Amino acid sequence: MVAEHYASHVATRQRRAEAVLGACGYDGYVVSSGVPFTHYADDMDAPFHSVPHFAHWLPLDGPHHLLHVRVGKRARLVRFAPEDYWYEQLPLAEVFWRAEFELEESPDVARCWKRLDLSGRTAYIGDEPALARAHGIAEADINPPLLIARLDWERAYKTAYEVACLDVAESLAARGHRAALAAFENGASELAIHHEYLAAVGCTEEQLPYHTIIALDHKGATLHYTGKRTVGDGRVLLIDCGADYLGYASDITRTWTRKGCDATFRDLVKGVDKLQQRLCELVKPGIPYLDLHVAAHDQIADLLHSIGVLKKSGREAVELGLTGPFFPHGLGHFLGIQVHDVGGRQKTPDGGIQAPPSAYPFLRTTRAVEEHQVFTIEPGVYFIEMLLRGHRQGPTAQHFDWALIDRLLPFGGVRIEDNVLVTAAGQRNLTRPHI
Repeated sequence: MVAEHYASHVATRQRRAEAVLGACGYDGYVVSSGVPFTHYADDMDAPFHSVPHFAHWLPLDGPHHLLHVRVGKRARLVRFAPEDYWYEQLPLAEVFWRAEFELEESPDVARCWKRLDLSGRTAYIGDEPALARAHGIAEADINPPLLIARLDWERAYKTAYEVACLDVAESLAARGHRAALAAFENGASELAIHHEYLAAVGCTEEQLPYHTIIALDHKGATLHYTGKRTVGDGRVLLIDCGADYLGYASDITRTWTRKGCDATFRDLVKGVDKLQQRLCELVKPGIPYLDLHVAAHDQIADLLHSIGVLKKSGREAVELGLTGPFFPHGLGHFLGIQVHDVGGRQKTPDGGIQAPPSAYPFLRTTRAVEEHQVFTIEPGVYFIEMLLRGHRQGPTAQHFDWALIDRLLPFGGVRIEDNVLVTAAGQRNLTRPHI
């Protein structure tokens, strides 16, 4: 299913690239797959991530590959294929994407560059600028902001191939989530749940799109908790884990409870799940993403009022600042080649930033919702003492049930996250069919 959409994906990339090149005054651009990053004062490389603008065209892993995109010509791919006995070097198989490019291979980085015809005005994108300069690309044409801004803007609109890749990534992550839930229900530790997740997905931790967040009980109140305790028998599991398929990421969060969990906290988990699904149903072309975020705060206020945490509800509670301590992050972000994909705050195709309002500084997406976009919807409710502390005294203190809050603090927090594709009629939830 993925392969059958690939030729159309490349045709779309070519068509959109030619429009961008024409608007920016270029005949073509070269993008490299990237260089390995070595930690300071160390000889150990960090996990390699391809330059996203390279990965947008094809799923070829590894450093120093070159892709030359040209107006009116098929893209030229030069694969760096070193002779190396330290690390495994696999020959290029009959992969589904091979026929879409003029393909050559070279065992030497400098010779890879010599295989390119850089006549005409050519831009370079990537993290090997010295090589670009050495082969005649002008300084002003290395990572030119206007060209990159326009390419970033285009990444928000997913092709059928990209959606198919995301669907597989959803399925893989869902397999891991089911295994993690079973381990949690059997009283496993965070570390053991992590291992069960990896085994079910069938990958190493480095092959995931981001570090697993597996938090038992109060650790769920740390939004990006990556510790892995060996103590089990938790009452609440907050698990935020994704998977990768051909460079495309899924990003799924669930919160589960088991024996010993407070009944009110169980109601809170059910309530967040229901309001998350209502928020997904609001997604449609033309609505500002900010409106979805504001709706999340309104619904969280109502939920917290219904379970007794807040004495005010709806818009009144939000305007008093009562929901902020419980929902301190943005509702979601673009998703694709990168987990937090680019362009969410981009103002126009030519660049610029549409900053979020001061009340919601961590909102990653401020653009209007459009067909073919993919983003997350991830409301949360957390009991974070450092954020609640400022309300324990002063004029807003009277609006909280502090005894109930103190009772719920040991259970951490709740987050439910799905990945949605915007369609002409509304949205398609990519996550729920799998988990």
